[in-house]
Amino acid sequence: MNKIISNSLSPNTERDDIVLALKVMFGQKRRENTKKLERVFRNYFGFKNAFAFNSGRSSLIAILKAMEIKEGDEVVIQAFTCNAAVNPIIYVGAKPVFADINKELNMDPNSLIQKINKKTKAVIIQHTFGNPGEINEIRDICKNNNIYLIEDCAHSLGAMYNGEFCGFFGDASFFSFGRDKVISSVYGGMVTVNNNKLIGKVSDFQKNIKNPSPFWTLQQLIHPILTNVFVLPIYNMKIGRALMAGLINFNILSKAVTRNENQGNLPNYFPKKMPDSLSALAIHQLKKLERYNKHRIDIANYYNLLFSKPLIKKEKENIYLKYPIIINNPSKILSELRKYNIYLNDGWSGSPIMPKLTSLEKVCYSLGSCPKAEEVANKIISLPTHINISKKDAKLIFDSLEKLRQNK
Repeated sequence: MNKIISNSLSPNTERDDIVLALKVMFGQKRRENTKKLERVFRNYFGFKNAFAFNSGRSSLIAILKAMEIKEGDEVVIQAFTCNAAVNPIIYVGAKPVFADINKELNMDPNSLIQKINKKTKAVIIQHTFGNPGEINEIRDICKNNNIYLIEDCAHSLGAMYNGEFCGFFGDASFFSFGRDKVISSVYGGMVTVNNNKLIGKVSDFQKNIKNPSPFWTLQQLIHPILTNVFVLPIYNMKIGRALMAGLINFNILSKAVTRNENQGNLPNYFPKKMPDSLSALAIHQLKKLERYNKHRIDIANYYNLLFSKPLIKKEKENIYLKYPIIINNPSKILSELRKYNIYLNDGWSGSPIMPKLTSLEKVCYSLGSCPKAEEVANKIISLPTHINISKKDAKLIFDSLEKLRQNK
């Protein structure tokens, strides 16, 4: 049976991750693992603090609450982002305001300047797909306007800018350990704080929220097991895709983004603490970070060779969570690629606020306000770089794309 190539479906999972998930499920004690995760994370990167939560969404809520951002305030965030980064702003009562993007798919500082007003309390700089944003320029803009800078490092764990890890530049930063992020515990997140005035407030927020339900935690533990052992081996057949849909529809597995989130509402399992059992998975994956990121860079360099693309700016060390390409009629291309067992519909196309089913009105986005982001969203495909993708797989993706282009 031909191998399934995908850029989602628990892409970071290896055999030892499945074994660990089984051990945790069947009673291996994991007490105090969240504190251990915070300590390991802090020491690995050299951050002076780290606060774990059950998701990047919960992590961002903790930051916004610490900054006392509330109704009537505005937070500038880039278009070409996921509603998971927008909904926490709405959750605290503030209004998200969208800046357009540059050629690197990150916030355009010139667009940012146009969006700032007296109501602006914070800017969220997203390092899209592991490529650091225009940190120096945006940090200066924030300082000059006396507003907070938040780094969205959900895509950029281990990426660097001018020799420093992403996460060191904002007043506070948040990371995600979601199922298709740099490392994965299916759900999970982390906050680091550089502004001393905010440290105690984030800590207090973390102490005063609850743990997610045992059932929710179990859903996450079984995700890598069911996906990799039962779904992926038959995903190229209708029964495999039907099995995945059934597991989600019957609430056996959780969705990455729920229908309510597409309508601007967060589920009741945010914000919550990080469960010790999921922390065990995150600690295990963190040990692999250097190998994972080296692999991503190697695959990206191979794509660069195949597509004859130039390297990025020298001061940026991109870890290439995904490898984006711009192509005409991506929805048709994505559909045609399935004939080669290549499944690349990761939700990052079709709308300036992902996924495509997001209600733009409910997340306060006005069509036409960010034309560059809208153009990119309608023409982008993200190629996989994760640890389960080989150069042979990358070549197959490239050859398949070339064949489709020639036959159009």
